Amino acid sequence: MVSSEYERRIAARFATFDQDGNGYIDREDFSTAAKRLLAEFGIAARSDKGQALYVGAEAFWQGMAGIADRDGDQRITREEFVNGAVKRLRDNPDRFAEIARPFLHAALDLADGDGDGAATVADTARVLGCLGVQPDLARAAADSLDADGDGKVAESEIVTAFARYFTVPE
Repeated sequence: MVSSEYERRIAARFATFDQDGNGYIDREDFSTAAKRLLAEFGIAARSDKGQALYVGAEAFWQGMAGIADRDGDQRITREEFVNGAVKRLRDNPDRFAEIARPFLHAALDLADGDGDGAATVADTARVLGCLGVQPDLARAAADSLDADGDGKVAESEIVTAFARYFTVPE
């Protein structure tokens, strides 16, 4: 049985994925996140970066569905998320990072304005905002991702933190 505190924390994370607020996570939620990111950074969907983002979103959806969609209806309910995906992944955050990496790589690439392989803290906060994180929390999270204080967030920093966030221990 999952503790109520753990369940409460995970429910908030579920809401991050449920982009349209309809009570379940599906392929459209990942597509919506991609569309928001492309609009925020002014990148065309048909561009190489746009296509990479959509491919990453689809890979992320497929990975999540494969782990959490227990009834095969192509939707992940809150219960499936809490009792399925997170429960199965919390002991293996590297697996979650593997599932999320293509999407996060592509999202970071959108935000990497100078092509140096990292996004500024401000642009990382913009990415988080597009994914549904409240502005003040997005900025605080982006600041904390900049572990070395250079004003940039690299892929390794964001993938590791993202995996930890969604696979929090009890």
